[in-house]
Amino acid sequence: MSEPDPEPDPAPEPGRSFRWAGPRRVSGRRAAAAGLALAAVAAGAGLGAARGHSPAVAGGPLAVDTARCGTPATRMAAGPVAFTVTDSSRTAYVSVYLTDAGGGRVYGEIPWLTPRHAAPLNTTLAAGRYAVRCVFSDGTKRTSRPVTVSGRASGAAAGYRPVPDLAMTAPVTAYRSWVSGRLPVLLTAVRRLDGDVRRGDLSAARRDWLTGHLDYERLGAAYHSFGDFDDAVDGMADGRPGGEASAGWTGFEAVEYGLWHGRGADRLRPLTARLVKDVTALERDFPSEDTDPGDLPLRAHEILENALEFQLGGSADYGSGTTLATVGANIAGTREVVRALTPLIRPRDPALLTTVTRDLDRADADVAACRTAGGGWTPARSLDRERRARVDGDLGQALEDLSSLPGLLAPRTSA
Repeated sequence: MSEPDPEPDPAPEPGRSFRWAGPRRVSGRRAAAAGLALAAVAAGAGLGAARGHSPAVAGGPLAVDTARCGTPATRMAAGPVAFTVTDSSRTAYVSVYLTDAGGGRVYGEIPWLTPRHAAPLNTTLAAGRYAVRCVFSDGTKRTSRPVTVSGRASGAAAGYRPVPDLAMTAPVTAYRSWVSGRLPVLLTAVRRLDGDVRRGDLSAARRDWLTGHLDYERLGAAYHSFGDFDDAVDGMADGRPGGEASAGWTGFEAVEYGLWHGRGADRLRPLTARLVKDVTALERDFPSEDTDPGDLPLRAHEILENALEFQLGGSADYGSGTTLATVGANIAGTREVVRALTPLIRPRDPALLTTVTRDLDRADADVAACRTAGGGWTPARSLDRERRARVDGDLGQALEDLSSLPGLLAPRTSA
Protein backbone atom coordinates (compact mmCIF):
# COMPACT_ATOMS: atom_id res chain seq x y z
CA MET A 1 0.00 0.00 0.00
CA SER A 2 1.40 3.41 -0.97
CA GLU A 3 1.95 6.02 1.70
CA PRO A 4 -0.97 8.48 1.87
CA ASP A 5 -0.39 12.05 0.85
CA PRO A 6 0.22 14.41 3.75
CA GLU A 7 -2.63 16.72 4.70
CA PRO A 8 -2.04 20.11 3.10
CA ASP A 9 -2.04 23.29 5.13
CA PRO A 10 -5.42 25.01 5.43
CA ALA A 11 -6.39 26.86 2.28
CA PRO A 12 -6.01 30.61 2.16
CA GLU A 13 -9.33 32.40 2.09
CA PRO A 14 -10.27 32.41 -1.61
CA GLY A 15 -12.69 35.32 -1.25
CA ARG A 16 -16.08 35.66 -2.85
CA SER A 17 -16.72 34.21 -6.25
CA PHE A 18 -17.09 36.92 -8.86
CA ARG A 19 -17.75 37.63 -12.50
CA TRP A 20 -16.12 40.24 -14.67
CA ALA A 21 -17.82 40.93 -17.96
CA GLY A 22 -14.88 42.61 -19.66
CA PRO A 23 -14.52 46.18 -20.85
CA ARG A 24 -17.55 46.35 -23.17
CA ARG A 25 -20.87 46.76 -21.37
CA VAL A 26 -23.82 44.80 -22.71
CA SER A 27 -27.17 46.59 -22.59
CA GLY A 28 -30.16 45.02 -20.88
CA ARG A 29 -30.60 44.09 -17.22
CA ARG A 30 -30.35 40.35 -17.88
CA ALA A 31 -27.91 40.55 -20.80
CA ALA A 32 -25.30 37.81 -21.03
CA ALA A 33 -21.81 38.74 -19.92
CA ALA A 34 -19.36 39.45 -22.70
CA GLY A 35 -15.63 38.72 -22.61
CA LEU A 36 -14.22 37.16 -19.45
CA ALA A 37 -16.40 35.14 -17.05
CA LEU A 38 -14.97 34.13 -13.70
CA ALA A 39 -16.65 31.39 -11.64
CA ALA A 40 -15.48 29.65 -8.48
CA VAL A 41 -15.38 25.85 -8.59
CA ALA A 42 -14.73 23.28 -5.88
CA ALA A 43 -11.01 22.95 -6.46
CA GLY A 44 -10.32 26.54 -7.42
CA ALA A 45 -11.75 28.80 -10.09
CA GLY A 46 -11.37 28.89 -13.85
CA LEU A 47 -12.11 31.48 -16.49
CA GLY A 48 -14.94 30.22 -18.67
CA ALA A 49 -15.03 30.83 -22.39
CA ALA A 50 -17.53 33.44 -23.55
CA ARG A 51 -21.03 32.18 -24.30
CA GLY A 52 -21.70 31.18 -27.85
CA HIS A 53 -18.10 30.21 -28.66
CA SER A 54 -17.32 26.89 -30.24
CA PRO A 55 -15.59 24.30 -28.02
CA ALA A 56 -11.97 25.12 -27.28
CA VAL A 57 -9.50 23.32 -29.53
CA ALA A 58 -6.14 24.40 -28.07
CA GLY A 59 -4.54 24.12 -24.66
CA GLY A 60 -4.78 20.67 -23.06
CA PRO A 61 -3.44 19.39 -19.72
CA LEU A 62 -1.08 21.64 -17.79
CA ALA A 63 0.67 20.33 -14.66
CA VAL A 64 2.18 22.98 -12.39
CA ASP A 65 4.29 22.74 -9.25
CA THR A 66 6.84 24.85 -7.41
CA ALA A 67 9.53 23.87 -9.94
CA ARG A 68 7.62 24.76 -13.11
CA CYS A 69 4.53 26.50 -14.41
CA GLY A 70 3.57 23.82 -16.88
CA THR A 71 4.83 23.20 -20.39
CA PRO A 72 2.25 24.63 -22.79
CA ALA A 73 2.70 24.23 -26.52
CA THR A 74 4.99 26.86 -27.98
CA ARG A 75 2.55 27.59 -30.83
CA MET A 76 -1.25 27.71 -30.95
CA ALA A 77 -3.94 28.87 -33.33
CA ALA A 78 -5.95 31.94 -32.37
CA GLY A 79 -9.39 31.23 -30.96
CA PRO A 80 -10.79 29.38 -27.96
CA VAL A 81 -8.19 27.88 -25.62
CA ALA A 82 -8.85 25.42 -22.81
CA PHE A 83 -6.22 24.27 -20.34
CA THR A 84 -6.91 21.81 -17.57
CA VAL A 85 -4.50 22.92 -14.86
CA THR A 86 -3.44 20.50 -12.13
CA ASP A 87 -1.53 21.59 -9.03
CA SER A 88 0.97 18.73 -8.76
CA SER A 89 2.61 20.06 -5.61
CA ARG A 90 1.90 18.31 -2.31
CA THR A 91 1.18 21.29 -0.05
CA ALA A 92 1.35 24.60 -1.95
CA TYR A 93 -1.76 26.33 -3.24
CA VAL A 94 -1.36 28.21 -6.49
CA SER A 95 -2.88 31.15 -8.39
CA VAL A 96 -2.56 30.68 -12.15
CA TYR A 97 -2.70 33.48 -14.72
CA LEU A 98 -2.64 33.43 -18.51
CA THR A 99 -0.89 36.70 -19.38
CA ASP A 100 0.66 38.45 -22.34
CA ALA A 101 4.39 37.87 -22.73
CA GLY A 102 5.23 40.99 -20.73
CA GLY A 103 2.77 40.21 -17.94
CA GLY A 104 0.92 43.51 -18.40
CA ARG A 105 -2.53 42.03 -19.08
CA VAL A 106 -4.30 38.93 -17.85
CA TYR A 107 -6.53 36.87 -20.17
CA GLY A 108 -7.56 34.10 -17.84
CA GLU A 109 -7.07 33.07 -14.23
CA ILE A 110 -7.61 30.49 -11.52
CA PRO A 111 -7.60 32.51 -8.26
CA TRP A 112 -6.79 29.50 -6.01
CA LEU A 113 -6.08 25.89 -6.92
CA THR A 114 -5.57 23.32 -4.18
CA PRO A 115 -2.79 20.69 -4.23
CA ARG A 116 -3.58 17.56 -6.25
CA HIS A 117 -6.67 19.15 -7.80
CA ALA A 118 -7.45 20.38 -11.30
CA ALA A 119 -9.48 23.30 -12.67
CA PRO A 120 -10.22 24.73 -16.13
CA LEU A 121 -8.46 27.77 -17.49
CA ASN A 122 -10.47 28.77 -20.54
CA THR A 123 -10.47 31.91 -22.68
CA THR A 124 -10.26 33.10 -26.29
CA LEU A 125 -6.96 34.48 -27.60
CA ALA A 126 -6.09 36.76 -30.50
CA ALA A 127 -2.71 36.57 -32.24
CA GLY A 128 0.18 37.48 -29.97
CA ARG A 129 2.65 36.14 -27.44
CA TYR A 130 1.47 34.78 -24.09
CA ALA A 131 2.69 32.89 -21.04
CA VAL A 132 1.31 31.07 -18.00
CA ARG A 133 2.29 32.53 -14.62
CA CYS A 134 2.04 30.62 -11.32
CA VAL A 135 2.16 32.20 -7.86
CA PHE A 136 2.35 29.61 -5.07
CA SER A 137 1.28 30.06 -1.46
CA ASP A 138 4.84 29.42 -0.26
CA GLY A 139 6.03 32.49 -2.19
CA THR A 140 7.41 30.65 -5.22
CA LYS A 141 6.70 32.30 -8.59
CA ARG A 142 7.15 30.59 -11.95
CA THR A 143 6.44 31.56 -15.56
CA SER A 144 6.08 29.11 -18.42
CA ARG A 145 7.90 29.27 -21.71
CA PRO A 146 6.30 31.77 -24.14
CA VAL A 147 3.40 30.71 -26.36
CA THR A 148 3.01 32.22 -29.83
CA VAL A 149 -0.59 32.47 -31.03
CA SER A 150 -1.19 33.16 -34.71
CA GLY A 151 -4.22 33.63 -36.93
CA ARG A 152 -7.53 35.40 -36.38
CA ALA A 153 -10.26 34.89 -33.80
CA SER A 154 -13.64 36.47 -33.16
CA GLY A 155 -14.65 37.29 -29.61
CA ALA A 156 -11.08 37.32 -28.28
CA ALA A 157 -10.74 38.31 -24.62
CA ALA A 158 -9.60 41.91 -24.22
CA GLY A 159 -7.73 41.07 -21.02
CA TYR A 160 -7.38 43.34 -18.02
CA ARG A 161 -4.66 45.05 -16.06
CA PRO A 162 -4.23 43.27 -12.73
CA VAL A 163 -4.58 45.29 -9.53
CA PRO A 164 -1.52 45.05 -7.25
CA ASP A 165 -2.26 44.34 -3.59
CA LEU A 166 -1.34 47.83 -2.40
CA ALA A 167 -3.15 49.71 -5.18
CA MET A 168 -6.35 49.87 -3.12
CA THR A 169 -4.64 51.80 -0.32
CA ALA A 170 -5.18 55.26 -1.84
CA PRO A 171 -8.91 54.75 -2.65
CA VAL A 172 -9.58 53.34 0.82
CA THR A 173 -7.73 56.25 2.42
CA ALA A 174 -9.69 58.74 0.32
CA TYR A 175 -13.01 57.12 1.16
CA ARG A 176 -12.26 56.91 4.87
CA SER A 177 -11.30 60.59 4.82
CA TRP A 178 -14.67 61.41 3.27
CA VAL A 179 -16.50 59.34 5.90
CA SER A 180 -14.53 61.03 8.69
CA GLY A 181 -15.66 64.40 7.34
CA ARG A 182 -19.31 63.32 7.27
CA LEU A 183 -19.50 61.89 10.79
CA PRO A 184 -19.49 65.34 12.48
CA VAL A 185 -22.37 66.34 10.17
CA LEU A 186 -24.26 63.24 11.27
CA LEU A 187 -23.59 64.02 14.93
CA THR A 188 -24.90 67.57 14.51
CA ALA A 189 -28.08 66.19 12.93
CA VAL A 190 -28.80 63.69 15.70
CA ARG A 191 -28.15 66.31 18.37
CA ARG A 192 -30.71 68.56 16.66
CA LEU A 193 -33.17 65.65 16.60
CA ASP A 194 -32.59 65.00 20.29
CA GLY A 195 -33.12 68.67 21.03
CA ASP A 196 -36.45 68.63 19.21
CA VAL A 197 -37.66 65.70 21.28
CA ARG A 198 -36.36 67.23 24.50
CA ARG A 199 -38.50 70.33 23.79
CA GLY A 200 -41.47 68.17 22.85
CA ASP A 201 -41.52 69.51 19.26
CA LEU A 202 -42.29 66.25 17.47
CA SER A 203 -43.16 67.98 14.21
CA ALA A 204 -39.61 69.34 14.01
CA ALA A 205 -38.31 65.95 15.16
CA ARG A 206 -39.95 64.21 12.18
CA ARG A 207 -38.29 66.67 9.80
CA ASP A 208 -34.89 66.45 11.48
CA TRP A 209 -35.11 62.68 11.81
CA LEU A 210 -35.12 62.40 8.01
CA THR A 211 -32.13 64.72 7.66
CA GLY A 212 -30.08 62.69 10.11
CA HIS A 213 -31.15 59.34 8.72
CA LEU A 214 -30.16 60.32 5.18
CA ASP A 215 -26.80 61.58 6.47
CA TYR A 216 -26.19 58.09 7.84
CA GLU A 217 -27.49 56.24 4.78
CA ARG A 218 -24.98 58.02 2.53
CA LEU A 219 -22.18 56.22 4.39
CA GLY A 220 -23.16 52.84 2.91
CA ALA A 221 -19.72 51.44 2.14
CA ALA A 222 -18.44 52.08 5.67
CA TYR A 223 -20.93 49.88 7.53
CA HIS A 224 -18.52 46.96 7.95
CA SER A 225 -15.99 49.34 9.47
CA PHE A 226 -18.63 50.52 11.96
CA GLY A 227 -18.86 47.12 13.64
CA ASP A 228 -21.60 46.90 16.27
CA PHE A 229 -22.34 50.60 15.91
CA ASP A 230 -24.22 49.96 12.66
CA ASP A 231 -26.86 47.86 14.39
CA ALA A 232 -27.08 50.31 17.29
CA VAL A 233 -27.46 53.34 15.01
CA ASP A 234 -29.64 51.93 12.21
CA GLY A 235 -30.67 48.36 13.00
CA MET A 236 -34.06 47.04 11.87
CA ALA A 237 -36.54 45.32 14.17
CA ASP A 238 -36.54 42.11 12.13
CA GLY A 239 -35.22 39.13 14.05
CA ARG A 240 -35.42 40.79 17.46
CA PRO A 241 -37.48 39.15 20.21
CA GLY A 242 -40.72 41.08 20.21
CA GLY A 243 -39.97 42.87 16.92
CA GLU A 244 -40.85 46.58 17.19
CA ALA A 245 -41.68 46.05 20.88
CA SER A 246 -38.17 44.80 21.66
CA ALA A 247 -36.61 46.71 24.56
CA GLY A 248 -33.17 46.47 22.94
CA TRP A 249 -34.19 48.09 19.67
CA THR A 250 -32.47 51.47 19.27
CA GLY A 251 -31.33 53.82 16.54
CA PHE A 252 -32.93 55.69 13.66
CA GLU A 253 -35.46 52.99 12.79
CA ALA A 254 -36.68 52.72 16.38
CA VAL A 255 -37.04 56.50 16.60
CA GLU A 256 -38.92 56.50 13.28
CA TYR A 257 -41.36 53.89 14.56
CA GLY A 258 -42.05 55.94 17.66
CA LEU A 259 -42.41 59.27 15.83
CA TRP A 260 -44.95 57.91 13.37
CA HIS A 261 -46.83 55.63 15.77
CA GLY A 262 -47.96 58.12 18.35
CA ARG A 263 -45.19 57.78 20.94
CA GLY A 264 -44.82 60.79 23.17
CA ALA A 265 -41.63 62.75 23.80
CA ASP A 266 -41.17 61.03 27.17
CA ARG A 267 -40.88 57.64 25.46
CA LEU A 268 -38.82 58.93 22.54
CA ARG A 269 -36.23 60.88 24.51
CA PRO A 270 -34.32 57.83 25.78
CA LEU A 271 -33.99 56.66 22.17
CA THR A 272 -32.75 59.98 20.77
CA ALA A 273 -30.36 60.46 23.69
CA ARG A 274 -29.00 56.97 23.08
CA LEU A 275 -28.64 57.77 19.38
CA VAL A 276 -26.52 60.83 20.20
CA LYS A 277 -24.39 58.69 22.51
CA ASP A 278 -23.88 55.98 19.88
CA VAL A 279 -23.03 58.39 17.05
CA THR A 280 -20.60 60.22 19.33
CA ALA A 281 -18.90 56.93 20.15
CA LEU A 282 -18.88 55.95 16.47
CA GLU A 283 -17.13 59.18 15.48
CA ARG A 284 -14.55 58.65 18.22
CA ASP A 285 -14.02 54.97 17.36
CA PHE A 286 -13.92 55.14 13.55
CA PRO A 287 -10.24 56.14 13.16
CA SER A 288 -9.22 52.96 15.00
CA GLU A 289 -11.37 50.67 12.85
CA ASP A 290 -9.95 48.96 9.76
CA THR A 291 -11.53 49.01 6.31
CA ASP A 292 -10.89 45.87 4.30
CA PRO A 293 -9.59 47.02 0.87
CA GLY A 294 -11.70 44.33 -0.78
CA ASP A 295 -14.84 45.80 0.78
CA LEU A 296 -14.89 48.99 -1.27
CA PRO A 297 -15.54 47.47 -4.74
CA LEU A 298 -18.00 45.04 -3.18
CA ARG A 299 -19.98 47.74 -1.36
CA ALA A 300 -20.28 49.71 -4.59
CA HIS A 301 -23.02 47.35 -5.70
CA GLU A 302 -24.18 46.01 -2.34
CA ILE A 303 -25.42 49.47 -1.29
CA LEU A 304 -27.94 49.47 -4.15
CA GLU A 305 -28.65 45.78 -3.66
CA ASN A 306 -29.86 46.58 -0.14
CA ALA A 307 -31.73 49.65 -1.39
CA LEU A 308 -33.57 47.53 -3.92
CA GLU A 309 -34.48 44.84 -1.40
CA PHE A 310 -35.27 46.79 1.77
CA GLN A 311 -36.03 50.37 0.72
CA LEU A 312 -37.87 49.99 -2.57
CA GLY A 313 -39.53 46.87 -1.19
CA GLY A 314 -40.78 48.95 1.74
CA SER A 315 -39.76 46.52 4.50
CA ALA A 316 -37.51 49.21 6.04
CA ASP A 317 -40.41 51.68 6.33
CA TYR A 318 -41.38 52.07 9.98
CA GLY A 319 -43.98 54.75 9.36
CA SER A 320 -42.34 57.76 7.73
CA GLY A 321 -42.94 56.62 4.15
CA THR A 322 -39.49 57.95 3.18
CA THR A 323 -37.68 54.84 1.98
CA LEU A 324 -37.42 56.37 -1.51
CA ALA A 325 -35.51 59.27 0.04
CA THR A 326 -33.23 56.61 1.52
CA VAL A 327 -32.76 55.13 -1.96
CA GLY A 328 -31.62 58.57 -3.11
CA ALA A 329 -29.13 58.71 -0.23
CA ASN A 330 -27.89 55.24 -1.15
CA ILE A 331 -27.34 56.38 -4.74
CA ALA A 332 -25.32 59.34 -3.43
CA GLY A 333 -23.31 56.98 -1.24
CA THR A 334 -22.63 54.75 -4.23
CA ARG A 335 -21.31 57.74 -6.18
CA GLU A 336 -18.79 58.42 -3.41
CA VAL A 337 -17.50 54.86 -3.60
CA VAL A 338 -17.18 55.04 -7.40
CA ARG A 339 -15.41 58.40 -7.07
CA ALA A 340 -12.85 56.87 -4.72
CA LEU A 341 -12.30 53.92 -7.06
CA THR A 342 -12.14 55.97 -10.27
CA PRO A 343 -8.30 56.07 -10.44
CA LEU A 344 -8.31 52.25 -10.59
CA ILE A 345 -11.37 51.84 -12.82
CA ARG A 346 -10.44 54.36 -15.52
CA PRO A 347 -7.28 52.64 -16.87
CA ARG A 348 -8.95 49.21 -16.77
CA ASP A 349 -12.47 49.89 -18.04
CA PRO A 350 -13.11 53.55 -18.93
CA ALA A 351 -16.45 52.71 -20.51
CA LEU A 352 -17.67 51.38 -17.17
CA LEU A 353 -17.37 54.83 -15.58
CA THR A 354 -19.55 56.36 -18.29
CA THR A 355 -22.06 53.54 -18.00
CA VAL A 356 -22.29 53.64 -14.20
CA THR A 357 -22.62 57.44 -14.17
CA ARG A 358 -25.46 57.18 -16.67
CA ASP A 359 -27.11 54.45 -14.59
CA LEU A 360 -26.94 56.47 -11.38
CA ASP A 361 -28.18 59.64 -13.09
CA ARG A 362 -31.17 57.74 -14.43
CA ALA A 363 -31.92 56.16 -11.05
CA ASP A 364 -31.60 59.58 -9.37
CA ALA A 365 -34.13 61.04 -11.80
CA ASP A 366 -36.51 58.16 -11.10
CA VAL A 367 -36.31 58.79 -7.36
CA ALA A 368 -36.70 62.56 -7.71
CA ALA A 369 -39.89 61.95 -9.68
CA CYS A 370 -41.34 60.24 -6.59
CA ARG A 371 -41.45 63.52 -4.65
CA THR A 372 -44.93 64.81 -3.90
CA ALA A 373 -46.18 68.26 -4.93
CA GLY A 374 -45.55 69.50 -1.39
CA GLY A 375 -41.94 68.30 -1.38
CA GLY A 376 -42.59 65.13 0.61
CA TRP A 377 -42.12 61.54 -0.49
CA THR A 378 -44.44 58.96 -2.00
CA PRO A 379 -44.25 55.81 0.15
CA ALA A 380 -42.65 52.96 -1.81
CA ARG A 381 -45.71 50.77 -1.28
CA SER A 382 -47.90 53.45 -2.91
CA LEU A 383 -46.02 53.68 -6.20
CA ASP A 384 -48.10 52.86 -9.25
CA ARG A 385 -47.04 49.86 -11.28
CA GLU A 386 -45.39 51.84 -14.08
CA ARG A 387 -43.29 54.04 -11.81
CA ARG A 388 -42.26 51.11 -9.62
CA ALA A 389 -41.19 49.15 -12.69
CA ARG A 390 -39.11 52.09 -13.91
CA VAL A 391 -37.33 52.58 -10.58
CA ASP A 392 -36.81 48.83 -10.17
CA GLY A 393 -35.47 48.42 -13.70
CA ASP A 394 -33.04 51.32 -13.57
CA LEU A 395 -31.75 50.40 -10.11
CA GLY A 396 -31.36 46.83 -11.32
CA GLN A 397 -29.35 47.94 -14.34
CA ALA A 398 -27.07 50.03 -12.15
CA LEU A 399 -26.68 47.08 -9.81
CA GLU A 400 -25.74 44.78 -12.69
CA ASP A 401 -23.13 47.17 -14.06
CA LEU A 402 -21.66 47.85 -10.62
CA SER A 403 -21.39 44.11 -9.97
CA SER A 404 -18.42 44.09 -12.38
CA LEU A 405 -16.27 46.02 -9.92
CA PRO A 406 -15.34 43.28 -7.41
CA GLY A 407 -13.91 41.13 -10.19
CA LEU A 408 -12.32 43.99 -12.09
CA LEU A 409 -10.57 45.35 -8.97
CA ALA A 410 -9.79 42.15 -7.09
CA PRO A 411 -6.13 42.25 -5.97
CA ARG A 412 -4.01 39.78 -7.91
CA THR A 413 -0.68 39.14 -6.23
CA SER A 414 2.14 39.09 -8.78
CA ALA A 415 -0.26 38.49 -11.66
